[in-house]
Parts: sequence; structure tokens; C-alpha cells
Amino acid sequence: MWRPFLQPYHLIIVQDGDPSKTIKVPNGFDYELYNRNDINRILGPKASCISFKDSACRCFGYMVSKKKYIFTIDDNCFVAKDPSGKAINALEQHIKNLLSPSTPFFFNTLYDPFAEGADFVRGYPFSLREGVSTAVSHGLWLNIPDYDAPTQLVKPLERNT
Repeated sequence: MWRPFLQPYHLIIVQDGDPSKTIKVPNGFDYELYNRNDINRILGPKASCISFKDSACRCFGYMVSKKKYIFTIDDNCFVAKDPSGKAINALEQHIKNLLSPSTPFFFNTLYDPFAEGADFVRGYPFSLREGVSTAVSHGLWLNIPDYDAPTQLVKPLERNT
């Protein structure tokens, strides 16, 4: 159940599919709901740049958001659980990732390089030890690695947990 993780935030919902169907958002959420008709009205002749043949309709949500952080999920995404059965707060984990520096150009084999007290291996440039801002924290599907097409073809049976 996403409610405890999503309820504190403002939601921008972009309805994929038939705009004549009514989306029922549960009570207690602060949200804006957009469908194809809204996008046509708002963007006019430029509305065709928002595809509704795939997950790209979420791009409209990116466009209208005024927030520093954007978390996007599909309607078929469910809350994952840790080995003890406790629900994992994916939003919290992504915010933590985005607030952590990233390593540019070099991989520190003593990972996590930005954890408190972490060290860097010999040869890691001093000028890069502060890291750079993290721009994207990309989640994964459980039991289905989100590979690019060529990798999926080469590793059809590979799974993540």
C-alpha cells in the first residue's frame, strides 16, 4: 500500500488511456489529475509531443511540476518488502540517493565512498572525492532487471531480488 509513503506529498497524476474514464483517487491526497483532454487544452498544437502510446505521458507531469524532486511510478507498481516483510519506503530511499554525491569518472572499490568515515583507494583523484550532484535515482523492478534491449536478449533468464 503506497498511502503512508505518498500521502505527505503533492501528487501529479497523468491518466494514461481513455480520458472519458474517471480515475478515483482515494480521499486524503493532495493532487492534480490530468488526462489527454487536459494536455490537448493546455498545450494546444504542441500536445502531440506528449505520447500516450507508452509511458512517456509522464513527461507532462515533469513539465507541470514545480518541485525539486519528482518520483514517478506506474499503476502496476507495488510496495516492495524487505526480508522481514516490512514495507520499503522507496521515496525515502530515492531522496537519500539524490542527496548523496555521485562518483564521476572513477569507481571507488571501497564502496560506499560517501558513507561517513569511508576511505578512497590509492589513485582516486583528490579533486573528485567530494563527488558531484546526483541527478537521477532510477529504481528497478523486482525479479526483472530493467535492462536495455540488447542485454535482455543476452540474459533472458537473469533475475534480481
